[in-house]
Amino acid sequence: MNVLGIIASGVAALFITVALAKSARRVALRPHGPDESGGRAPRADALRRTGGATAVLGVGTATGAALWLGAADDAAGSVGGLLAGAGTVAALGLVHDLKPLWAALRLAVQTAAAVLVVCLAGLSPAAGVLAVLWIVLVTNAFALLDHADGLLTAVGLVTAAGLLACAFAGGDPALALLPATLVAGLAGFLLHNWHPARLRLGACGAQFTGFALAASGALIQAAAPSGRAAWAALPALATVALADSALVLISRRRAARSPLRDADDHIAHRLRRVRVTVPGAAVLTALWAGVPVATGALVYAELLHPAFLLLPLAGTAAAVYALLRIPAYTPPRTAPPRTGSSRTTPSRTASSGVAPSRTNTARRRTEAAGAGAAIPAAAPAAGAKGSAPGQGAPTGTARTAAGHPTVPPPPNGRPAEAAAAAAERG
Repeated sequence: MNVLGIIASGVAALFITVALAKSARRVALRPHGPDESGGRAPRADALRRTGGATAVLGVGTATGAALWLGAADDAAGSVGGLLAGAGTVAALGLVHDLKPLWAALRLAVQTAAAVLVVCLAGLSPAAGVLAVLWIVLVTNAFALLDHADGLLTAVGLVTAAGLLACAFAGGDPALALLPATLVAGLAGFLLHNWHPARLRLGACGAQFTGFALAASGALIQAAAPSGRAAWAALPALATVALADSALVLISRRRAARSPLRDADDHIAHRLRRVRVTVPGAAVLTALWAGVPVATGALVYAELLHPAFLLLPLAGTAAAVYALLRIPAYTPPRTAPPRTGSSRTTPSRTASSGVAPSRTNTARRRTEAAGAGAAIPAAAPAAGAKGSAPGQGAPTGTARTAAGHPTVPPPPNGRPAEAAAAAAERG
């Protein structure tokens, strides 16, 4: 396959993706009423979640047309199996976007698609087993990067460009067909996926991107000429995706959380906690991915020694360590301690319809009245005069020798001591 055919396929993928994404965006932005009752999301939200299908259709249509025109030469079987496997995974992701599926079912379908690619590529049994494991691992690692606007699209574009360079450097341009159309399709979709995103890749576009990148890398490595350090160079292209997966697994392991339960503990989430904007997180992650991708492509082209791959790997390990120090989980809220004087619970107060302050005030008044009734009135002192009508305290109130009414002591539950104290003050 010549370079002009690859360029034409990429341009076709770009225009098809842009046209489909623009149409889907118009439909998604059109006001809709809520769907039938039952808790379902509006159609606009469903279209935004499944927006990655536009990139899948653009890339798949351009690649399929190039295969139909005979552009892949002798590698038509490998590229056709690669496209078929990626399309199967994308269809599974579209169903998952509309109705979540079990993780075991998704892994089974991804494994079957990877086996299809390996069988059509004609790999040996040992290489085929390793390729299947690699494809399934990298597919899910790239799918986890779809947690921020434009993040997976930018990283996938950089990685596909590295695979395209490796395919040309390896002397097999036919394997560069899918990476070329993927670069163009992701570039067209990024116009609508940049923050604030109007369309999302979703499981459909994310799994398609991850599977296409992983399978293309496996096929390019299998077709690499002898003597090249393809076994070390091509895996370096998935450094950021694997680093994000390692970051998530380590942090959830430390926090005793389930590794399958999604949370805000990915790369972009932690960057947001240190005041990095959403576009800034996408740009930083894409630049991070560009370092191992460029290094791996240069090592694959035998322009650098394989020892240079240790530099981006060491930098990635340091970045993961630094990101682990950023707290990702909110500490649990503790209930306020209960005081001994408060006996009315919030639930009872709310059910009675009385404000807490009024309820406590009424209770204190009732207790004070009961305590006052339990204290007997002090006997009048010797020689004390009775009060004139309308001028003194109420009848029965104890008075001192000067004619002033006595002040009752605070209620303490001891009537005898209270009476003695009142008599002494008289």
